[in-house]
Amino acid sequence: MTEYLAIAALVGAAMNAGVLFTFSTFTMNGLKRLSPAAGAAAMQEINREAPKAPLMSLFFGTAVVSTALLVEGVGNLDQVAARYQVAAGVLFLVGVIALTGLYHVPRNNKLDRLDPASSHGQRYWEIYRYQWVRMNHVRTIAPAAAAVLLAISLVV
Repeated sequence: MTEYLAIAALVGAAMNAGVLFTFSTFTMNGLKRLSPAAGAAAMQEINREAPKAPLMSLFFGTAVVSTALLVEGVGNLDQVAARYQVAAGVLFLVGVIALTGLYHVPRNNKLDRLDPASSHGQRYWEIYRYQWVRMNHVRTIAPAAAAVLLAISLVV
């Protein structure tokens, strides 16, 4: 059963990395090319769409499987594969779930409360975009690294 959980977590982590990678690369760069008001308004709409079932199922489904592997792995740290699975679980839970909830969501909520056409909204958008993307790079690397660790756990 642990092997199946590791495969599910690997696929989920890799898919999360792909979704987040799109934002760190072309999505935010595309929004940057728009006027500040248009970029902020577009990101507000993206942020309103993001917390719906498809993305949340991927985020939290992977978190549940990663947690199960982490708990299982802590009880079997004498096994090399379990150590990789524990590390992968920690990376995913901290680097995706915690970082999203503690860093990105508050900034998304603040952006949502602002009028993107106002000077304050446009100034915040410039700061938001830079800071959000910088930390999204971390959010992209964490699940990619978790996927690699999970792949290794399946072959050791």
